[in-house]
Amino acid sequence: MAQRVTAAASLKTAAAGSAAPVEPGARAEAAARPGDAGWPREGPLVDQFGRVVRKLRISVTDRCNFRCVYCMPEDVRFMPAEVHLTFDEIERVVRIMAPLGVRKLRLTGGEPLLRPGLPDLVARLAAVPGIESVSMTTNGFFLAQQARALKQAGLVGINISLDTLDRDRFIQIARRDYLQRVLEGIRAAEEAGFEAVKINCVVMRGVNEHEIETFLRWARERPFIVRFIEFMPLDGDNIWERRMVFSAEEILDIARTIGEVVPEDGDPSEPARRYRFADGRGTFGIIASVTRPFCAHCDRVRLTADGKIRNCLFALEEHDLRDLLRGGASDEEIEQAIRRAVWVKWAGHLINMPEFVKPARTMHAIGG
Repeated sequence: MAQRVTAAASLKTAAAGSAAPVEPGARAEAAARPGDAGWPREGPLVDQFGRVVRKLRISVTDRCNFRCVYCMPEDVRFMPAEVHLTFDEIERVVRIMAPLGVRKLRLTGGEPLLRPGLPDLVARLAAVPGIESVSMTTNGFFLAQQARALKQAGLVGINISLDTLDRDRFIQIARRDYLQRVLEGIRAAEEAGFEAVKINCVVMRGVNEHEIETFLRWARERPFIVRFIEFMPLDGDNIWERRMVFSAEEILDIARTIGEVVPEDGDPSEPARRYRFADGRGTFGIIASVTRPFCAHCDRVRLTADGKIRNCLFALEEHDLRDLLRGGASDEEIEQAIRRAVWVKWAGHLINMPEFVKPARTMHAIGG
């Protein structure tokens, strides 16, 4: 307990006194809470604001061997394994959603590679008609052993979480001494030949923002994309404060000290805005959920490890599929439950407003 309090408090204290003003006018859309009457019984998965769901993030476990301060508390209590959806249940949900227009899947956790037999699940999901790609987000710890098997099973892309290249700071953030294992995992992912290897870096003011330039220069020499993520209020120790958010514009200011930065055209539904250096060396992304919300273009929903549909990362309401899956419900009944969950999706989150309420689940239990 003392370690948890000390680590969390030290990060929060580090941010004090180094805050910069938030970008003027940066607001999330008001979170309209539509009624659930009259959702469409057929056709694509659509909400009342016209957004069509094409992507599903699937958490296969809430368990993790790291304790990253922006994700979970040190003394976390994990779910009993029996509440996790089985591979058969996950595949059934995907087979129901694919004909409705879901095309891309991302496996998450917790740490998904703690789930035994994950390459088998990848192969099963990649074989579902209509699914165009299966990718994964991981902390990288187990990749040295599993990267090739995952690639052979049909995994297309991989996102690896790495917030610092400094060992002491890694221990401060992840509360584990695993930096070398993560770097070995990144090398294994490159050698396995994935179409896309992305490095996810959560930036926290007063903690690791001074490493942004280092990450950018590193990526200019390597065949992967670094994505900087604004710190979001989903941590387990309640250390999040607005002053700890290092904004997208501040990240771009640092990138411009290296060279001319050119925005890339891309799918507006993707969370990361992509940029490249004009000299052709290096591409990076910024996920600015706090200062530049992209809610109006969101096309994804989440399936938690225990079988709940969450239509927004910050949703306060969940929609249970596990009881339907284990209670003899037909595919049609499950489809209609999914349609309702999508239909009542908010217009946008409320991070930038006084009405914001932090979800009860922390990131590890939602699925990153």
